[in-house]
Amino acid sequence: MLRDRMRWHQDRQKLLAENVANAETPGYRARDLRALSFNDLVQGAQPSGVSTRLTDARHIAGSDPGGSRYQVRRDTGVITTPDGNRVNLEDEMLKVSQNQMDYQAVTGLYQRSLGLIRTALGKR
Repeated sequence: MLRDRMRWHQDRQKLLAENVANAETPGYRARDLRALSFNDLVQGAQPSGVSTRLTDARHIAGSDPGGSRYQVRRDTGVITTPDGNRVNLEDEMLKVSQNQMDYQAVTGLYQRSLGLIRTALGKR
């Protein structure tokens, strides 16, 4: 679950960076990822690297989530400029720094859990 949370923060960082990069693009609408809940993490738990693949033209294709495996929210910006842009740089930069702090916290927990496993195995 910690790895999934780290992936969520990585994907969110990409979206937030796109928002900042398009702050001057006319008509661009800010996007963000829907917050993960504990239930989402439990229900979505699957071994990493497992995916479906279309091997025959008669098979039914699975759904491709696009660039992110998490649900993307659109139109997160409240303020609209005259050219239709809905990116507020101050809000986006706050989200970026909060996302970085959360990612560092999850990374620290992940490293500690690996340390506990190593200790339990006697490999310290």
